Amino acid sequence: MSIGKKKNVRETAMDLLETIEKNQSYSNLLLNTYINKYQISPKDIGLLTELTYGTLQRKMSLDFFLKPFLRGNKKIESWVIQLLRLTLYQMVYLDKVPDRAAIFEAVEIAKSRGHKGISGLINGILRNVQRQGLPSLDAIEDPIERLAIETSHPYWLVNRWKDQLGYEKTKQMCELNLTAPLQTARVNLTKTTLVDCIKLLEAEGFQVEQSPVIPEAIKCYRGNLAHSQVFKDGLITIQDESSMLAAYALGVTENERILDACAAPGGKSTHIAEKLSNSGQVVSLDLHEHKVKLIQENANRLQLTNITAAALDSRKVQEHFEKESFDRILLDAPCSGLGVMRRKPDMKYTKKEEDISQLATVQSNLLKAVFPLLKKGGNLVYSTCTVDKEENQRVVESFLNENKEFEGDLSLKERMPEGIRPFVNGYQLQILPQDIGSDGFYIACLRKKV
Repeated sequence: MSIGKKKNVRETAMDLLETIEKNQSYSNLLLNTYINKYQISPKDIGLLTELTYGTLQRKMSLDFFLKPFLRGNKKIESWVIQLLRLTLYQMVYLDKVPDRAAIFEAVEIAKSRGHKGISGLINGILRNVQRQGLPSLDAIEDPIERLAIETSHPYWLVNRWKDQLGYEKTKQMCELNLTAPLQTARVNLTKTTLVDCIKLLEAEGFQVEQSPVIPEAIKCYRGNLAHSQVFKDGLITIQDESSMLAAYALGVTENERILDACAAPGGKSTHIAEKLSNSGQVVSLDLHEHKVKLIQENANRLQLTNITAAALDSRKVQEHFEKESFDRILLDAPCSGLGVMRRKPDMKYTKKEEDISQLATVQSNLLKAVFPLLKKGGNLVYSTCTVDKEENQRVVESFLNENKEFEGDLSLKERMPEGIRPFVNGYQLQILPQDIGSDGFYIACLRKKV
């Protein structure tokens, strides 16, 4: 990789970080935009991704390390802070980049962006870090604050998780959130087998293997499956393993009519449709027209003809569908997304504690809206990609207290893949990221009494 390319990648990473922080933009969406906009070469995409996500992931730690070296420099521009974080990230966490090369690149970027004084300031700060070493995290006496800074999670969140899950589980989750997630995919068993699908992907140069926990899932160790011919041909759907458990929880049988109330982009809808062997009907709803288009595109790519997608606010479903007209209902509710922080590291810094209570109200209202559409004896699966009890267990317990015609479905465990069963607690399942190396995910299965 030439020095010119490196400079381009680092400067692009700095711009990305600046835009994410200023506009609270989603890092994953912005990264793709920048790759296309600046025509980043395929061999540099990995470095750009590593620098952007890595610096974001470790932001609080990096700021802690930088703080003593910034004293007396109160009016430092935002892009300079981003450049210092980005460079320190390479010095502390990337073995392949020598310190001198990282500092040289930072100074060159500063020269082209600012003036001689700025490049001198950056050089001085980074050289001081190199000479004096990093301040010790052990100096932080409060164990919650130390864990928060060490793993770059807001104090309120670490404290909340500690109260709900205990210190050890919280520590494991925070540490895992700093690692890059593996890409996983679901094989479309209506069109191929897992063995044949793996052979086709390997022939394309992908390094994949069968998931040890989900029978129809594969893990990808090299390559982006979204660019494969196998994906284009509708043989796989990119989806996290824990998210695949929602379709298992429903326990569908052929020719049933299923409602997926918050369905975009359609991963769970298409999984349900495949489990129905392309029979019956999956009614997939989403609030936004452009997201409904995504569901339909996915269904078409997978050649699934049993999905009907429509733009509709699920709080108004009773105006559009008859009571007791669905055999099973999936409500994958909008949530804080605290289970997917590995994929969206910027989320850590934008979420607020009060967001959780507001979301719990939305979730409860959605449950109240959809439950009358379920037939007697049918299953209602409530799921989220969060790990917070206020959005999960408390929402469900409150619903069961208010609606005595429902009960927890204790047969949930029997429908789960064997490797997941140890995590099932009665009618509920909470997967933490460290449990199977997946996203954090919650499922409750509720049955309408006959």
